[in-house]
Amino acid sequence: MVGLPARGKTYISKKLSRYLNWIGINTKVFNLGEYRRHATDAYRSHEFFRPDNEKAMAIRQHCAEMALEDVCQWLENGGEVAVFDATNSTRERRRMIREIIVHKMGYKLFFVESVCDDPQIIEQNIMEVKVSSPDYRNMNMEQALSDFRLRIEHYQERYEMLEEDTEKELSYMKIFNTGEKVVVHKHEGHIQSRIVYYLMNIHITPRTIYLTRHGESEHNLKGLIGGDSNLSDRGRRYSQALAKYIEEQQIEGLRVWTSWLKRTIQTVADVNAPQERWKALNEIDAGTCEEMTYEDIQAKFPVEFKARDQNKFAYRYPRGESYEDLVVRLEPVMMELERQGNVLVVSHQAVLRCVLAYFLDKTADELPYLKVPLHTVIKLTPVAYGCKVEHIKLPIDAVDTHRAKPEVPGSLDSKFVTKGSSD
Repeated sequence: MVGLPARGKTYISKKLSRYLNWIGINTKVFNLGEYRRHATDAYRSHEFFRPDNEKAMAIRQHCAEMALEDVCQWLENGGEVAVFDATNSTRERRRMIREIIVHKMGYKLFFVESVCDDPQIIEQNIMEVKVSSPDYRNMNMEQALSDFRLRIEHYQERYEMLEEDTEKELSYMKIFNTGEKVVVHKHEGHIQSRIVYYLMNIHITPRTIYLTRHGESEHNLKGLIGGDSNLSDRGRRYSQALAKYIEEQQIEGLRVWTSWLKRTIQTVADVNAPQERWKALNEIDAGTCEEMTYEDIQAKFPVEFKARDQNKFAYRYPRGESYEDLVVRLEPVMMELERQGNVLVVSHQAVLRCVLAYFLDKTADELPYLKVPLHTVIKLTPVAYGCKVEHIKLPIDAVDTHRAKPEVPGSLDSKFVTKGSSD
């Protein structure tokens, strides 16, 4: 990362890391501020960041070297992308990074500079994030704001932006005012292309994403997976309750996305908002196991049934899909979701597990077991470095389709079978 404080570098770092891990690229963020806090006593004031404070500059240089050493060690031991979250705001610092990462270690290096001259965005970032930093734990709001603004001024004294004529050998992208303009210079390879594409699509506009499964279906009542069944009586009542709930929220500019399957389309029949159908939001394809119960699958395909329990994320149904395939299928949906304002996504259990894993930074092991109950709205509100989650259970009963990870792979809880089944 490159840029002055309060330009969204940590926000970008965390979002990028979350996205790359979600698509299966092993990524970790190394935040230089954490190294500095570990190496020094409690933070006292902006004086530490003065360019003429030689003692502090030596500490900061040592911390950068330690962080880069950890970056290299992590990459040596199986890491694929390291995000070095620091200001890296001088050519001298960037030369040092290039010397270590490219010349000494032989890795690829890509700089991402966040440039912002919009006072409103900078002020919002200072208020939202920096005053809650561990550095300002023992300061009141007014002191913290004053100190942090002086700290930015110290960085500005030495700040050298990435420029094509002075650092033409570097691969980089520059993001102006959180996506108003993007410049890409000499990017190399597949992963850098993915990074550029992703960062061109994210924004920081406040918005809310509502997720819900379709109402209870006739297949849910019979314990059948997949298929394209209609809603049950209770499912239809949920459809009405959902429309009422959405209307009460008075959500500005709401868009509604559903899959192509009847049960999701029927669920939003009474929701008064523009609607789009996404084939990519269809439930996981169970292949030869479509419209079977888990009891049937266990009886007919015991080896397959056990194999799925052993690695549910990577397991692919015969002639069907895995959760891993689902993530690939959903990537364009997530990219478009990043570009949108307020959206209600009505989809299916396996699909919404993948969506939740993206927003909540869950691992591939956790993803297939996330709870996404029927007749519940999951409200996601992006905040500074993560996502606030609320579960709103609407008062319509439904079968419980969650199957926890069994202690013995291939075993089936009889209580679960009588209640319904799921993916």
